Amino acid sequence: MRDPVTVKLKRLPHGLSLDLPAYATSGAAGMDVVSAETVSIRPGGRHAVATGLSMAIPEGYEIQVRPRSGLALKHGITVPNTPGTIDSDYRGELKVILINHGDDSFPIQRGDRIAQLVLAPVIQASWDEVGELDDTDRGASGFGSTGGSAKLV
Repeated sequence: MRDPVTVKLKRLPHGLSLDLPAYATSGAAGMDVVSAETVSIRPGGRHAVATGLSMAIPEGYEIQVRPRSGLALKHGITVPNTPGTIDSDYRGELKVILINHGDDSFPIQRGDRIAQLVLAPVIQASWDEVGELDDTDRGASGFGSTGGSAKLV
């Protein structure tokens, strides 16, 4: 296990008394983050759920916002821009965009676990524009070319 990376975190006034993001188990990759508001998301609806937190992520890292699998399976609640990215230079409130793909309105209470946060290293790219690319066995084939659902039957 590597040493943890320190992320500075600020509780906003509406985030006081809430649990900080935390790992549910020793092997968890993501930290559960909770809602700082009570809201209901109608079927097909979206809402940026407040967490009452802002943070200073170290340069060279991002925090990815990912859905909770139980909410997705049982209720159709997910993060539409999965994974969402919080950049190291953002200092505003962390809000989690949730969408309800279920058939019923989904109530969220203050303190409910709504998503997972994963700290991840970032490598920035630089472009090397060329006239031709090297050949591969796959070439330009895409969108199901390596095997689709028909091959699974």
